[in-house]
Amino acid sequence: MEFFHLRTAIILVGGEAKRAEGREKYFFLHEGKTFLSRLLDTLVPIVDEVILVARDPEQCMRFKDYPNILCVTDKRAGIGPIGGIHAGVLAASGEDVFIAGCDMPFVCGEIVDHLFSVITTYDAVIPAWDVEKFEPLHAVYKRRALLAYLESHESLSLRAMVRNLHAFYIDVEEFRRIDPGLRTFVNINKLDDLTRINML
Repeated sequence: MEFFHLRTAIILVGGEAKRAEGREKYFFLHEGKTFLSRLLDTLVPIVDEVILVARDPEQCMRFKDYPNILCVTDKRAGIGPIGGIHAGVLAASGEDVFIAGCDMPFVCGEIVDHLFSVITTYDAVIPAWDVEKFEPLHAVYKRRALLAYLESHESLSLRAMVRNLHAFYIDVEEFRRIDPGLRTFVNINKLDDLTRINML
């Protein structure tokens, strides 16, 4: 397999979880499995490597029992998800990179596989609800395009990052044939949200 065909998945696990009362969302349980285990079960079969981006080495130690998973830490701490993305792409071997948050327990492998398949000449493939609302943390990017942007950017906004890339936007409605409820895009930020999904 040649370098530019490699696929990397980056999962951002280093957030402070302020809306979840400080609890680590990747260890939230749904149907007896942690959010992280659910994500790995989905992503490992369709990518060549998985990279977790944590806030510090101590947090990385929490994942030492996960086989064949690389954990790296923020190179520029305290700047939010964009710092985690930078650390992840610096460590990535693949040129095509799927990036997700750790608070998304229902990510659909078939949809992720589709995003990888259509990136071709674009810098990014971004699911979009409308022209203003899109999913930068459920998207596939070209590693070299992200690195070029992240070498010299002013904004810490993921929206600004995407707007500076040659991105292909896919209407989320196209994914209803695979995921009728579009659960793949659900993220759980608060304990109330966790309670709600566990009652469904």
